[in-house]
Amino acid sequence: MTVPDFQTLMLPLLQLAADGQEHKLSDAIEALAQQYKLSDADRRELLPSGRQSKFVNRVGWSATYLRKTKLLEGTGKGRFRITERGQKELRLNPTRIDLRYLDKYPELATFRRGTQLDTAASNGEAVVEATEQTPREVLETSYQLLRRELAQELLEQIKKRPAIFFEQLVVDLLVAMGYGGSRKEAGERVGRSGDGGIDGIIKEDRLGLDYVYIQAKRWDRSVGGPEVRGFAGALEEQKARKGVMISTSTFTQDAYRYVGRIEKKIVLIDGEQLTQLMIDYNVGVAEEQTYIVKKVDLDYFGEE
Repeated sequence: MTVPDFQTLMLPLLQLAADGQEHKLSDAIEALAQQYKLSDADRRELLPSGRQSKFVNRVGWSATYLRKTKLLEGTGKGRFRITERGQKELRLNPTRIDLRYLDKYPELATFRRGTQLDTAASNGEAVVEATEQTPREVLETSYQLLRRELAQELLEQIKKRPAIFFEQLVVDLLVAMGYGGSRKEAGERVGRSGDGGIDGIIKEDRLGLDYVYIQAKRWDRSVGGPEVRGFAGALEEQKARKGVMISTSTFTQDAYRYVGRIEKKIVLIDGEQLTQLMIDYNVGVAEEQTYIVKKVDLDYFGEE
């Protein structure tokens, strides 16, 4: 089944603590995963950043809201226990506990004041979907959306520029990634190799222990097997072992199958991957705003 949202997990998490004993959050995560019969794939599903399990994040936020409304209390690092208020709620036999249900507690309004979730809740049913995500999911989803929009803008700008600009951009990116030493040294070779199918040569490392041959294709149509085979032939003529083929479009399955079969190492980078690398290595982009998300350092406070 799909991973339940964090509001759906609130009541089962509170019920799990009904025995009044101290519980580890890690044990609760495992128990809830079994209760919902989550598959290994469900458990491995990650947030957009790829840094945390979606299910772990959602159980964690369920626990956070239950603590903020004093239905649970933290008893140590990654540990919790039900409170008398929490026991009272369970005696009411609720069928569901969610943000709307918890609105009766003033502590929730204090915690959420000024947040996107607070604004969303005030708009009623039209924004229920927004409150199904944890605050971290909202943040990461928004970040990924902004990143996709930026990538599309980058690709549009690249396609408006002449081919020689694209060739130089490719070198700038590889230098930013740690290849070639300096832009000046690497850029001198672009478009001057005189070898069919090769647009440039760049050092694999700063010492020049090996070289990587480059082909840059500012195309709208997909790059297929014949074009990749032509690049491989050009590498063979130079007795080169490594090449990077970068395109503003896509590569066909035939192209990927071909590079997977040959002995030479050829890396194919399509337009989408190109723009993501540009963003990661700050080529053609400028920082607009930085948000740093912090958490309490429990080691500092000496919690077990």
